Amino acid sequence: MTDDMQDQKTRAADWFRKLRDDIVQAFHDIEARHVGEEEAGRFVVSNTTRTAPDGSDAGGGEMSVMRGGRVFEKVGVNISTVYGELGERAQAAMAARKGLPGMAEDPRFWASGISLVAHMQNPHVPAVHMNTRMFWTPHAWWFGGGADLNPCIEYDEDTDHFHAEMKAACDPHGATLYDELKAWADEYFYIPHRKRARGVGGIFYDDRNSGDWEADFALTQDVGRAFLPAYVPVVDKRREIPWDMDDKDVQLRHRGIYAEYNLVYDRGTKFGLETGHDPDAVLMSLPPMAKWV
Repeated sequence: MTDDMQDQKTRAADWFRKLRDDIVQAFHDIEARHVGEEEAGRFVVSNTTRTAPDGSDAGGGEMSVMRGGRVFEKVGVNISTVYGELGERAQAAMAARKGLPGMAEDPRFWASGISLVAHMQNPHVPAVHMNTRMFWTPHAWWFGGGADLNPCIEYDEDTDHFHAEMKAACDPHGATLYDELKAWADEYFYIPHRKRARGVGGIFYDDRNSGDWEADFALTQDVGRAFLPAYVPVVDKRREIPWDMDDKDVQLRHRGIYAEYNLVYDRGTKFGLETGHDPDAVLMSLPPMAKWV
């Protein structure tokens, strides 16, 4: 494995930025449809940084966050491109999980991706998560990502629609791929201490290296493109349903479970904090308000 992948790295990072721009615009348009352009929630964009242990620059990214929108209570669409050397704990975890020899001798890495989490005002509108990413070391490259729906008040037709769009994204890449990635999501987004799933699932994959970079990048792009068709119709269908404080209580309790998962089990949270990325960007996924018994 050589490090002559600069063109592929640039293409991947540019794609994640374009996807961010498309999603931010689509979410603003939802706000405008709901209350008009003047009252629509706005995204605030801020830079994030990652600092290496020796104090040197190690990349960063951009947070695009809307707080207090009329449809979106809090939504973040982050992009980042970070690089440097993995610390000993990250080296050991990666070597164990991915079976990469030589990490201790050459611990360089590069990673770029997009990460999105939306928490909604109306309890009838589901929260959602999506991310796609590319990771490189001198020993291997791989892609990962997925999307999953997290309703506190479930509608079977919304779940069916979301999964149908995810399946449509997967089908060109293999007849059994959707089933494999759905099962992976069901396992990954399970909360052992609650003995329940985080939401109604979706798809998830990691360590994706078929040996064909173009094919794996194409899958990652299709997963990213599928997100808006999977989610926007659900938001538009549910955003005007009346709700009361009992509904809000259900939502806040569900958010507590969501927060538990992200803080205890989520790989991205652990990796971001352990490698020195901006903690505000890493913890962007947490809801603005939650409730526990």
